Amino acid sequence: PLAARNLVRVAVSVTTLDRKLARSMEPRAATPERRIAAIQALSAAGVPTVVMFAPAIPGLNDHELEAVLERAAGAGAVGAGYVALRLPLEIKDLFQEWLATDHPDRAGKVMSLVRQMRGGKDYDAEWRQRMKGQGPVADMLAQRFRMAKARLNLDRPIPELELGLFKVPPKPGDQRDLFG
Repeated sequence: PLAARNLVRVAVSVTTLDRKLARSMEPRAATPERRIAAIQALSAAGVPTVVMFAPAIPGLNDHELEAVLERAAGAGAVGAGYVALRLPLEIKDLFQEWLATDHPDRAGKVMSLVRQMRGGKDYDAEWRQRMKGQGPVADMLAQRFRMAKARLNLDRPIPELELGLFKVPPKPGDQRDLFG
C-alpha cells in the first residue's frame, strides 16, 4: 500500500553471488540467493527496488558487478547503485586483518587497487571521492557500472518519494502516531 502511494522504495545490497565469498565477507547476513529473492518479492509487490553493489572491492568482488546487476534486473530491480570499499578509522585495520586471514593470496593486490582508488591512501574522506574513489581503477569501475546499468535498463528515472504526507509526531519522541 505504501508503494502504491509512492511513499516507499527499498535498496538491497548484493555484495557477491558467490556463496562462499558471501559467507567470508558477511558471515551473519542473508545469502546472495535470499537477497535476490527479496528483490523479487518486493518488486512483485509493487515496491520500487534498487540493487546496491556495495561494497565494490577491487580484486575481490568487482569482477561480479555485471552479474549481480543482471540477476537483480531479472528479479525486478528498477535501479542500481554502487559504493567503492571505504576503510575509515579502525575499519581499515579490521578489513586488512580479515583480508590477510581469509584471502591471503589476494590481500596485497586488493590493497594495492584500493590505494590506487584513494590517491595512494587506504581511505580518502573527501566528500566527492569517498563513495566512488578516483583514478583509473575507480574510473573503470564507474564505466563498467554505467554500461551495465544502461544495458539492463536500470538507469530509468525513479519517481521521487511523496514527502507531502509526512507529519511531525504530536509528542516529541513518540513516532507511533506516524503509523496510525
